[in-house]
Amino acid sequence: MSFFDPHILPSDITPKAVFENRRNLIKAAAAGSFGMALAPWFSRQALAASPEKLAATLNAAYATKEELTPYKYVTGYNNFYEFGTDKADPAAYAESLQTRPWTVSIEGLVKKPMTLDIDALLKLAPMEERIYRMRCVEGWSMVIPWDGYSLSKLISKVEPLGSAKFVEFISLADRKQMPGIKSNIIDWPYREGLRMDEAMNPLTLLTFGLYGEVLPKQNGAPVRIVVPWKYGFKSAKSIVKIRFTEEMPKTSWSQFDAREYGFYSNVNPQVDHPRWSQASERRIGDAKGAFAPKIKTQMFNGYGDQVASLYSGMDLKKFY
Repeated sequence: MSFFDPHILPSDITPKAVFENRRNLIKAAAAGSFGMALAPWFSRQALAASPEKLAATLNAAYATKEELTPYKYVTGYNNFYEFGTDKADPAAYAESLQTRPWTVSIEGLVKKPMTLDIDALLKLAPMEERIYRMRCVEGWSMVIPWDGYSLSKLISKVEPLGSAKFVEFISLADRKQMPGIKSNIIDWPYREGLRMDEAMNPLTLLTFGLYGEVLPKQNGAPVRIVVPWKYGFKSAKSIVKIRFTEEMPKTSWSQFDAREYGFYSNVNPQVDHPRWSQASERRIGDAKGAFAPKIKTQMFNGYGDQVASLYSGMDLKKFY
């Protein structure tokens, strides 16, 4: 059975307003140099390429005995609206993304603002492989071996001021490379954010690869973050700017619909999405597709021992 199961409706896995807007996005993509007719070719190329290897050492403290999600699903079922709203669109269109040269600027409330190219970022700290459970809002989950190092190592280099309370992540928004930018789904560029203590938590990974290889373009190349105790959209992709702020940054999906997508977005089985229960999940890649057995969702995606103290005393139904 193909994973893209016919029993799953696009409207079930995509925000309603985005789903309704998809026709305009398709027209925009077709008008560009990477039209819909080339989608199957790009999808094959994205999965058939031989990515560069990363020398990453498995960190046993962040491993799991759970079965890994096969590479083809990790790289073929993605949310990356800069390349389209369907889960298969990023693999179809992301080949247009140019990941060299690439720089990331670190600015705002820091003593040492800097701009680093991707190669300097890669060499900033030893590369680790960490196996993280990942959970999306729509109820699907994966188990992925990510390659990178704790974001805290980069943060320490720039020495945030005491007034810095939040970290904002800004993704690339380039109409020439990203057909989805032609749509008006959100106010581009894509923005995400974390509280400073969340960003400094050792689990928060500045990520350059998966499965021991550089990040595929559809997975957020060349650099993204991974925050495994939060829903997947909090893990910003293709980052070009990291900004330290005193006030909570406005994030893209919270601006799109604050009722559905809160700033914190911690995995919480007790707080339902307005259109979905969050009490259970299904693993992507299961041979039964949409009929895969449900798994009970764990609080903080199973990382409570490492992060629950960050939210001590907070009403997590209010600060969702």
